[in-house]
Amino acid sequence: MVKDHLRQPFELVLKEYLDECPRGLHTHTFFELIYIVDGDGKQHINENEIDYKKGDLFLVAPNDTHIFRIRNATQFFFIRFNNNFVHTEKKEKELVQQLELILRNARHEPGSILKHQTDKLFVTQLMAMLINEHLHHNLYQQQLISQLVNTLLVLIARNLSQALPETVNEQSEEKIMAILQYIQANIYYPEKMRAEQISNQFGIAENYLGSYFKKHIGESLQQYIVNYKLKLIENRLLHSHMRINEIADEFGFTDKSHLNRIFKKYRGMNPTEFKKSWGERLGVSAG
Repeated sequence: MVKDHLRQPFELVLKEYLDECPRGLHTHTFFELIYIVDGDGKQHINENEIDYKKGDLFLVAPNDTHIFRIRNATQFFFIRFNNNFVHTEKKEKELVQQLELILRNARHEPGSILKHQTDKLFVTQLMAMLINEHLHHNLYQQQLISQLVNTLLVLIARNLSQALPETVNEQSEEKIMAILQYIQANIYYPEKMRAEQISNQFGIAENYLGSYFKKHIGESLQQYIVNYKLKLIENRLLHSHMRINEIADEFGFTDKSHLNRIFKKYRGMNPTEFKKSWGERLGVSAG
């Protein structure tokens, strides 16, 4: 599989209209924002299949595998950046931490990252300005591009923050942000989700961890882990071709029956029933 690298902290790339993805199935070592200037089709990312259309914005994280299956000729605008860009361009420590958390969380959320209709309009205008500055070497071009991209990242943070607890914001303590980041990065490994392991990782007494977490997040540590895991499993059920036993194995369940039991306990139906119920609404096959 092709793996792309970014030699500088940041770059913009506007493609001509394409009828097929020239890179094939590939991965890379950097973050990539992909804006659909025009066209439609499907994006395949990490076993998920998502429709795309004009105005959608996708965030692909390092080591994600993806490809676009183009239905109607599509023009893509790529904004590529790495961790050096995040730390260089964002001077406020709290915003850096928030952005890092959201970027790490992004790989679990397939689909366009624009959730708010008003922000979609803002992003359309921002992208038009960015493309214009990219194509024309006007005075103060680099400074203006930098400001526009920073504004875009803040809008993305606002949209992706829906995946975070409502109690989390730019003023949240650094340690609770780090704990959330740890959980999201290690959600596939049950042994790393034990309270003892998290306590040791962050230097918090195990008998205090539960109350500390609930104070800042508003739900127990175990509730957050289970709900977050089930949310990811719902995405797999609706947007991938993975079998239930494969999903169970990916998330560390002992077997398919174990996943069925936990899913039904918290969602009131088993995974197959969930996929059939929601799949009919979304046009997803329950096979």
